[in-house]
Amino acid sequence: MTRIVKLLLLLCVLIATPVRAALTIEITQGIEGAIPIAVVPLGWRGKSPAAPENIAAIITADLNRSGRFEALPDRDLVSHPTSAEQVKFQNWRMLNVDNLVIGQLDETGDGQYTVRFELFDVFRGKRLAGSSFPTSARDLRRVAHHISDIIYETLTGERGAFNTQIAYVTSNGIGKNKTYTLLVADSDGYNPQTILTSKQPLMSPSWSADARQIAYVSFENKTAEIYIQDVATGSRRKLASFKGINGAPSWSPDGRQLALTLSRDGNPEIYVMNIGNGELRRLTNSPSIDTEPVWTPDGKSIVFTSDRGGSAQIYRIPARGGQAQRLTFEGNYNAGADISPDGRKLAMVHGQGGGYQIAVQDLQSGQLRVLTDGQLDESPSFSPNGSMIIYATGAGNREVLSAVSVDGRFRQRLSLQAGNVREPVWSPFGK
Repeated sequence: MTRIVKLLLLLCVLIATPVRAALTIEITQGIEGAIPIAVVPLGWRGKSPAAPENIAAIITADLNRSGRFEALPDRDLVSHPTSAEQVKFQNWRMLNVDNLVIGQLDETGDGQYTVRFELFDVFRGKRLAGSSFPTSARDLRRVAHHISDIIYETLTGERGAFNTQIAYVTSNGIGKNKTYTLLVADSDGYNPQTILTSKQPLMSPSWSADARQIAYVSFENKTAEIYIQDVATGSRRKLASFKGINGAPSWSPDGRQLALTLSRDGNPEIYVMNIGNGELRRLTNSPSIDTEPVWTPDGKSIVFTSDRGGSAQIYRIPARGGQAQRLTFEGNYNAGADISPDGRKLAMVHGQGGGYQIAVQDLQSGQLRVLTDGQLDESPSFSPNGSMIIYATGAGNREVLSAVSVDGRFRQRLSLQAGNVREPVWSPFGK
């Protein structure tokens, strides 16, 4: 369901009246020519027979999920070196792997560890990167994701996004027993943290630029209200509870303002709210439905969905106010925009003929490319490095999350063992 349709349903509702939930990731379309790499299981020195986390397996899964790498299966590893002097490059060259990752995990105290890794160029026999990280048992996965980020950036020149998070909404049960949960999890679906559980709908999560807070819409009081909540502490406050629609919050890049959709003056319009004092500034004034605002990375403009031209299309307006400019022209429906972190691409729900798919438009050339082939794809959200887009889609009679590379060549599916999952949004890198 696209957000502009959800806004209409929201209007109808207003007129009428600890969870695990780990995501399972399945790669559904790989990329030919992915970089071959070998990630050797880390050596282990500790009191127990086995390490508390399989760091190499986490790194392998991260690199494979990126679509840029193809890690050698453990069964094909020719040896298990843990230090540079143990590496025999000629053996790895025979396997045609470009790069090699090795390392060591040491227990240094009660619940304390040191993780060491090294990255090599196999054909040049050269060390490319390496480091050592002291950590606790709780943060071992985070360190593994951080190592994956270092490897990814070293070999591609682009910043990795494995050590980030996603927020999403799940629903379980039917009728009066239906429960909605807003969760935050690591980018690979692990370590889900419940932000809020409610018997009433939750929607439109939005990350602050420092990745410490989330804004969202809650119907827990039987009417749409916007809250902001601290992810670490759980403390929250109500930000908007005006008469009518309070929807689609979006943080400004400086974290001081929210763009949102309000119908307090009768029609759904785009407003900007000062988070500190609650002061409102109205941006649009149209008899149409204006909704789904999102800030450009430079904070100078806001992109939004409007049907002012006769069908849902995407427009841009200066954040200080002014004339709205239409951005999309191809297709009879374009909505639910997200802007790439570099400000060059526009992701959207695109409708042309039958069904709704995720598309990306180059903002300079205007060229549009459809990336997915679902019938009801929605809620696109760029990864913080701009390489992937996560979105919601249908799979049989269930709602799941999927991710696609910005060139459309690589796809993966993220699903729950039970229930439905939707409204994904990828966190920024944070500060």
